[in-house]
Amino acid sequence: MLNFTVGPVLSSKKVREIGRKQVPYFRTAEFSAIMKENEQLIKSFAQASDDARVVFITGSGTASMEAAVMNCFTPKDKVLVINGGTFGKRFTQICQIHQIPYTEIIPKPYHGITEEDLKPYHNQGYTGFLVNIDETSKGVLYDIHLISDFCKKNHLFLIVDSISSFLCDPLNMEEMEVDILITGSQKALACPPGISVIVLSPEAIKRVESNQVNSLYFDLKNALKDGERGQTPFTPAVGILLQINQRLKDIEEQGGVESEIKRIKDLAIDFRKKIADLPFEIVSKSLPNAVTPLHPLNVSAYDIFLTLKDEYNIWVCPNGGKEAEKIFRVGHIGALQKEDNQVLIDALFDMKKRDLI
Repeated sequence: MLNFTVGPVLSSKKVREIGRKQVPYFRTAEFSAIMKENEQLIKSFAQASDDARVVFITGSGTASMEAAVMNCFTPKDKVLVINGGTFGKRFTQICQIHQIPYTEIIPKPYHGITEEDLKPYHNQGYTGFLVNIDETSKGVLYDIHLISDFCKKNHLFLIVDSISSFLCDPLNMEEMEVDILITGSQKALACPPGISVIVLSPEAIKRVESNQVNSLYFDLKNALKDGERGQTPFTPAVGILLQINQRLKDIEEQGGVESEIKRIKDLAIDFRKKIADLPFEIVSKSLPNAVTPLHPLNVSAYDIFLTLKDEYNIWVCPNGGKEAEKIFRVGHIGALQKEDNQVLIDALFDMKKRDLI
């Protein structure tokens, strides 16, 4: 199967070969060295400060979203949440569970955030800001410069879910004064799902160390302490962490984060040019590099997903809920090349000849 979803995605041969091996014992100096290398490379690619730290959670991206909120906020806080889709809503659900007072900012569907959206919340006593910078369910990239400027002016603690944008769209963590950045193994890192990653600024570390969390597994104080020696408090997904190490080193060898972002951007531009003569509308008004959301003009989006899967051995991303029949998404991350784009384009034009789109 050719995979154009946004996670899990196609992995490189080197990463797959590691997945075939026996999982080694991990309480060793050798594994600690690998984990420390993982931390340094993640910090480098996130453009975090030298005194930032990285925590690896064995759990999906949602696990790290929840861990970040519960370790850095209390019911005494008051946070803003951009809720533009499934993953923005998830932040509101986490705030509800942990009794963190919040206000939703709901942008116009398939649009980014504007100064007018933020203006009513200036100097209103907020203490934090939560955003999934690429709302993957809509294929919308929010303006990190606009958000960062707002947070700086209002002295807000900024948590950025960059699960689908890390290595896809530029984000300088130190320059943007992002306090926590979250990503996951199954997106542009192109490894199996199972590991999520939290990058913490010095300010975030202070918050974690001063906050009392009613959790054993998600208390980041333990993770930070064990991370000093390249270990985790509990048994991690060892094999995936080894795969992440290989992937990070490959990215570094191939030119680093800038080169990887350019590669994904070029794939996205190539695909978007090639669909110009197909009956699709690109619905997002603020496109990320990672994904293209498409509205078929004549047929069911879900039928396109099923036909590509069952007849052409190609995966794309279906949408859920009310948009299942209206929108499907094509991802541009993982071990894809422009030649793979052409395979998908050929399949879509063949479907057009068959009056299926």
